[in-house]
Amino acid sequence: MEGRMIAFRSGVQVCPLGQGTYQMGKRRGEEIRALRRGIDLGMTLIDTAEMYDTEDLVGEAVRDCRDKAFIVSKVLPGNASYEGTKRACERSLRRLGTDYIDLYLLHWIGPHPFAETVRAMVELQQEGKILHWGMSNLDVADMERILALPHGEDCAANQVLYNMRDRGVEYDLIPWSRQRQMPLMAYTPLGEGRLRDHETLVRIARRHDATPTQVMLAWVMRKPGLIAIPKAGSTAHVEENFRSLDISLTDEDFRDIDAAFPAPSHKIPLAGW
Repeated sequence: MEGRMIAFRSGVQVCPLGQGTYQMGKRRGEEIRALRRGIDLGMTLIDTAEMYDTEDLVGEAVRDCRDKAFIVSKVLPGNASYEGTKRACERSLRRLGTDYIDLYLLHWIGPHPFAETVRAMVELQQEGKILHWGMSNLDVADMERILALPHGEDCAANQVLYNMRDRGVEYDLIPWSRQRQMPLMAYTPLGEGRLRDHETLVRIARRHDATPTQVMLAWVMRKPGLIAIPKAGSTAHVEENFRSLDISLTDEDFRDIDAAFPAPSHKIPLAGW
């Protein structure tokens, strides 16, 4: 895995395969075991948000291994004023049971000026309450606005919807991010599970003695600087996801995928929240 690690500009490195927690919490014990199993395997990035109501679950999962985990959380747009961002971060820290968040994101564009949110993020970072800050669901034009702000160049990452069916970010956001050495986190990399039975993916999976899920994750992680964060609520799913790191898709596989799920030929509005 070492050769595939994703590096932030700070020098911190994470596995390109993380663990999402959206819509988790119904099978708490099993989900905590799954998150811990993922950490043991090296999938140390765990994604949560104040909106998900899973921060306390994540906190319990990493209680005995906080130094190994890379926690990502997010502030709701309605809370992302200067003071609101700082208060939201304090609440997240309490729910997580930790004194710092590794990466803190604005969840999506809201009513408050970017300048207020970024100023709060910068101060939280200076106070050691967050180690990195970034954005979520922002397209190129808005990311340019972020970078133009004081300390905006410190924006560490952007998290967006990306999977075989939703490829719009390939047109300009992925190249823009790569040029700036800014990791891009792909949420819903499995297309909410609706692609697993697609005949093309089933056929490719057979070639690799793998599952369609593993093929989809391998495809998302094929590009430098991309981190996939699938939800995995059981140890079986975590282990299935982990094996995607060993899959090397072929030129034939890529041609078949492009035929079934064409790459964008023009600018497409950013999908997501």
